[in-house]
Amino acid sequence: MIQKTLMKRLAVLAGITSLSIAAHAAKTELTVYTAVEAEDLKKYAARFNADYPDIKINWVRDSTGIVTAKLLAEKNNPQADMVWGLAATSLMLLKNEGVLEAYKPVGYEKLSPKFKDTSSEPVWTGMDAWIAAVCYNTVEAGKLGLPKPTSWADLTNPVYKDHIIMPNPNSSGTGFLDVSSWLQIFGEDDGWQFMDGLHKNINRYTHSGSKPCKLAASGEIPIGISFAFRAAKSKKQGAPLDIVFPTEGLGWDMEATAIVKGTDKLEAAQTLANWSVSRKANEMYNEGYAVVAMPGVAKSVEFFPDNAESLMIDNDFEWSAQNRSAILAEWQKRYDGKSEAK
Repeated sequence: MIQKTLMKRLAVLAGITSLSIAAHAAKTELTVYTAVEAEDLKKYAARFNADYPDIKINWVRDSTGIVTAKLLAEKNNPQADMVWGLAATSLMLLKNEGVLEAYKPVGYEKLSPKFKDTSSEPVWTGMDAWIAAVCYNTVEAGKLGLPKPTSWADLTNPVYKDHIIMPNPNSSGTGFLDVSSWLQIFGEDDGWQFMDGLHKNINRYTHSGSKPCKLAASGEIPIGISFAFRAAKSKKQGAPLDIVFPTEGLGWDMEATAIVKGTDKLEAAQTLANWSVSRKANEMYNEGYAVVAMPGVAKSVEFFPDNAESLMIDNDFEWSAQNRSAILAEWQKRYDGKSEAK
């Protein structure tokens, strides 16, 4: 009798274990390429998995330019299923190259028009906007007698020679939004002339958009050209930073999502795409970004100006995407000599 009871219990336990193994085996894994800040990736996956625990995200994270180049190189043999968090200008380029799958996520109609691919068969959807900013270390700049700049033009002042770091636009989305926005703000000829003057003051170009601000925050350089999210985060952590929003206007780009053409996990990728435009996702983006895709969601973010959206230039994304290769080639020819080794 005891032996029969024991056998029944073992059979039940074996059944439960089998079900657990089967459930685990049934979990769909998505390879997701991203340029989202590394420290936020666990949060993004956890929030999504709270609603969809049966889809596991395997992140592949790098700077915007590197992710873009990787997707282009893999066009005929795609390795990613999804892109969650890459510059919209990069996704426009990838769209033109046939890398992305057309899909209109559920809830697409609720988003602001400026965050949409408005073609009849959209392939990308905006998440949030990241905006340019200058990180000015008050302590280190004070030691060197460097005045706080208020405009982009100020940064060409010879007093700043060797005291400025900015991202390389060939590897960093932040670097590219800087360069493309300066060409729009000043005009192409004057834009390159401005960058010639800025280059004289550049200590080096990094391959990360956040690194110039991190270096300014740690006191390794007095001035870093970066983006507002990183600046606000560093200031909140206690760094002696003043965040400068130059008076000529702020370049910006969108982080956006898209499905990679050729994925064999299309249903799961569509599920993630749907979630990425949801109100819950937009509220999550707003924890770090002052401007998000869904109107009525954004609340003010500490250390951002209340009028952040009004400071953003009227960015011609199509022009930026169409001229991306030529802009990057010209930049490289002129300035790459001060870039960090990769």
